[in-house]
Amino acid sequence: MASVTSLSDSVQQQLATALSAALPDAGSADPLLRRSDRADFQANGILALAKKAKANPRELATQVVEQVRSGDVIKDIEVSGPGFLNITIADRAITENLAARYADSDRLGVPFAAHPGTTVIDYAQPNVAKEMHVGHLRSAVIGDAVVQLLEFTGESVVRRHHIGDWGTQFGMLIQFLDEHPHELDHKSAEVSGEEAMSNLDRLYKAARKLFDSDEEFKTRARRRVVDLQAGDPHTLAVWQKFVDESKIYFFSVFEKLDMEIRDPDIVGESGYNDMLAETCRLLEESGVAVRSEGALCVFFDDIKGPDGNPVPLIVQKSDGGYGYAATDLSAIRDRVFNLKANSLLYVVDARQALHFRMVFETARRAGWLNDDVKAFQLAFGTVLGKDGKPFKTREGETVKLVDLLDEAVERATSVVREKAEKVGLSEQEIVENGRYVGIGAVKYADLSTSAVRDYKFDLDQMVSLNGDTSVYLQYAYARIKSILRKAGEARPTAHPELELAPAERALGLHLDQFGETVLEVAASHEPHKLASYLYQLASLLTTFYDQCPVLKAETPEQMKNRLFLVDLTARTLHKGMDLLGIRTPERL
Repeated sequence: MASVTSLSDSVQQQLATALSAALPDAGSADPLLRRSDRADFQANGILALAKKAKANPRELATQVVEQVRSGDVIKDIEVSGPGFLNITIADRAITENLAARYADSDRLGVPFAAHPGTTVIDYAQPNVAKEMHVGHLRSAVIGDAVVQLLEFTGESVVRRHHIGDWGTQFGMLIQFLDEHPHELDHKSAEVSGEEAMSNLDRLYKAARKLFDSDEEFKTRARRRVVDLQAGDPHTLAVWQKFVDESKIYFFSVFEKLDMEIRDPDIVGESGYNDMLAETCRLLEESGVAVRSEGALCVFFDDIKGPDGNPVPLIVQKSDGGYGYAATDLSAIRDRVFNLKANSLLYVVDARQALHFRMVFETARRAGWLNDDVKAFQLAFGTVLGKDGKPFKTREGETVKLVDLLDEAVERATSVVREKAEKVGLSEQEIVENGRYVGIGAVKYADLSTSAVRDYKFDLDQMVSLNGDTSVYLQYAYARIKSILRKAGEARPTAHPELELAPAERALGLHLDQFGETVLEVAASHEPHKLASYLYQLASLLTTFYDQCPVLKAETPEQMKNRLFLVDLTARTLHKGMDLLGIRTPERL
């Protein structure tokens, strides 16, 4: 199916043409079209243009109105105030546009991006041999939504999960496993994520205890870090056991989150090991990095410590070891030159903003990033408890992600169960819907807040049927499905000849903006704007229900037209929620 030009785009084009005719010297003038409560749309770009052309804005607005052809799309256009234009759309145009979207069942008329490229997105980065906690939630949820959105708009997306660090603690773990080789053995062929994590946890605690109490073990452990970075085959093989055991656990958590993380997309620190020396050589030879007290550093004029001295990015330490900067810069080289990306996206905690600013600037100086190849940090804020402080358990530990997800599903299941009898849900459906509602609630709470802001993790609020929650949207969807089932033989059919009630027009105009919303949200990497669009859609649907009976409409044509309107609303909710990684059950 071809994409559908939205009504606002049609009006925008007509006004731009009329503006060029009224002001031939203005070039391509933007009428600045907005939705309005005075009319369907308001254009307020004439004020700025009149000022520039030293013309009277109201007179110019009148000239523009004379140039606009009222007819198929624009029913009425009038000058208001100092030179605004108020525009009313013809009912027929609304219904016909929506019918074109309805006919395109896959994409609902959403166009592809004008110039798609290749984006590498780095998200969902848990730590090997460590439990995932609430802090790991945001990178995974935001990253996954951005991946879905970009792919839907035609971008080629390469996913990367930075799993596989090998810092000091790995020397300790590898040495311990070498001396106690059966500690990670499995009791059976099927290993659960929980069992894998408890194996790792047990081993970590035992190794830590020995490391802290036995100086000789500590020395042996430190030597293993060097062996690991030097690529010693036996040490690497033992390290791989930790990665594999961790992956069993990670995949079980991501499955709970209803998220696909694929093995080939996992490339951690280890994946760039062979490039580190070359990265340092290139930076040093080009003069981007210089030796300072034996370490290879990059300095910046505007980044200074509290003492006023410059704070460098250390690419290689004075003992020859490599830090995160070397890995991150090597990853940029790999993503730009091997994966041919023109956009690099890092979904990483806002607290690492300075590190990434320095890394990106270094890569720019080296010529790896430029106007055609850009890197962004999609920084996110902290998850807070109800008290507004970082989310911790009563004992002051970070909250395990698994516990949190299980509790969300438990709460949601009881909400679903309360209404289950009325809808006639089976026990299997209650359990399944409980999962979709619980996980959806957690994801939506995260995605409906702008990523850079902190947000409060409040399960009571998240699984509430009222307010801006995913359950409210899921119920809106299920309610439409119930109406469509009750309609029996009556098929949803567009009737462009019918006049529309105010609530139908409001719903219709909002539905028509789905395409431009999706493109905008994908281009700016801001899933919260899609969440906001969908919440508004569900709210407009509620008003529509209050004012426009569907199955008890006045005529058969009106009933079919209203069925068509609510069915398109359901499809739009379903597609929008899907792009956020949230399921919409048919019955709730």
